[in-house]
Amino acid sequence: MQRWILGARPRTLPAAVAPVLVGTSTAVGVGDGIIWWRALAALVVSLALQVGVNFANDLSDGLRGTDGLDRIGPRRLVGSGLATAGEVRWATFAAFSVAAVVGLVLSLAVAPWLLLVGVAAIAAGWLYTGGPNPYGYLGLGEVFVFVFFGLVATVGSSYVQAGRITGLAVVAGSAVGLLACALLAVNNLRDITGDTAAGKRTLAARIGDRRARWLYVAFLDGGLVLGSLCALSRPWCLLVLGGALPAGAAVRAVLGGAAGPRLIGVLALTGRTQLLAGSLLSLGLVLSG
Repeated sequence: MQRWILGARPRTLPAAVAPVLVGTSTAVGVGDGIIWWRALAALVVSLALQVGVNFANDLSDGLRGTDGLDRIGPRRLVGSGLATAGEVRWATFAAFSVAAVVGLVLSLAVAPWLLLVGVAAIAAGWLYTGGPNPYGYLGLGEVFVFVFFGLVATVGSSYVQAGRITGLAVVAGSAVGLLACALLAVNNLRDITGDTAAGKRTLAARIGDRRARWLYVAFLDGGLVLGSLCALSRPWCLLVLGGALPAGAAVRAVLGGAAGPRLIGVLALTGRTQLLAGSLLSLGLVLSG
């Protein structure tokens, strides 16, 4: 069981929790109130997609040889031999199946066209590092994260409650998306040497170490600033700036030249920032709703 928990990459799960929390909170005061089973279903879909993407990434990178025993950071299942490619393939299928089934129920209850969004999310998750031309190897991983774990997850969680897309949800979703991009950016910064050697051209590998560090700061600070703009309609959203506490330590470490194993701690700080900022933004939305 421990190996599967490792493979699910718990430190990345705030990227799945934050958008549902924030999206649901934007619907407070809109329509007939929060329908809690829909919020729970949206959370299950988001978590299952995140875990599925993580397993798919483990499988594809392991088969391509980009996650070997010499990688920095937590061991990967296929690359380190903790699990076979077949086992991880089934784990990927199981996670995406959970997302598909729960998403189907939610779509039928709200709007059938949401099924198309779910299919696109699963396909994008698989093609991130899978398929003949994975876009994660082309420096487009941040685009996927911003769209699906920012806009789609947040606006979707709001839509299943309010029945409409609001400007507030779009702004909040963009803020969540930038914070999620920061999580991916620091992960790719940590792996930049190994990824470059293996031909995995992430955005960090393409722009180089120095620019990748400033890009991380832009994602992290940009997410907090954009989240604070929600205060224009809901004043208590300024609480999101409390996320600057862990973010400050992360930024100092990255701009101070932290590399290799030291960035594992920064990855944890970034995850805390995302979860704290998401929780505070949600609280602000509820208090002002």
